[in-house]
Amino acid sequence: MRTPLLEIIALTTEDARAAERGGADRLEVVADMSRDGTTPDAALVAEMRAAVGIPLRVMLRGGAGFTADEAEVERMVEAARALRAAGAEEFVFGFLTPDGEVDLAATSAVVEAVDGCPWTFHRAVDHAGDARKAWADVAGLPGLDTVLTAGSASGLCDGLPVLAARTDWPVAGPRLLAGGGLRHDHVPALRAIGVTAIHAGGLVRRSWDHPVEADRVRVLRSLLDA
Repeated sequence: MRTPLLEIIALTTEDARAAERGGADRLEVVADMSRDGTTPDAALVAEMRAAVGIPLRVMLRGGAGFTADEAEVERMVEAARALRAAGAEEFVFGFLTPDGEVDLAATSAVVEAVDGCPWTFHRAVDHAGDARKAWADVAGLPGLDTVLTAGSASGLCDGLPVLAARTDWPVAGPRLLAGGGLRHDHVPALRAIGVTAIHAGGLVRRSWDHPVEADRVRVLRSLLDA
């Protein structure tokens, strides 16, 4: 069984420090959670990289939704280059076509821009027309080691039974990182079906207008390690 992994969303350096104090293994660095997380400034990434010792996975996403036209893909490619220069070594991204298929052309263009860095295909997989096919489509892409999913576009409350019923993800290659409306009671249920990596944001703060609280992270750490 893989070592448990606790990933926490960080919007500020204060968040990053609190998450590390609470026992997080990794951060997902984003901006603007009103749009479900967009690309952060390179200056923030550089500041976080200097402030904490745990890995940073940096979001590459322009706005709400998961489609990207040619201009948007070029912006993400340029952002990846700037973020790498700021010290980013891991990323989070993924794109869908308007028909709900994985946009392999757009995703592959950004894969090339991150040039071998490990990355996560984010919850776009939950919004695909066929999540199993989407998972299979991305599984062999260079550098991909994680898929962030709730099993449902609406979150883990609906998606956890879906994940429990699936037999493909444990042998698919990329690690399943469970997140999206995570609650405390989801953690032992996820562990029971073999999921050992969890992703949290809202659960470790009072609201998105408040910072991460180290004590809340410690609670998740204890649940995950139990």
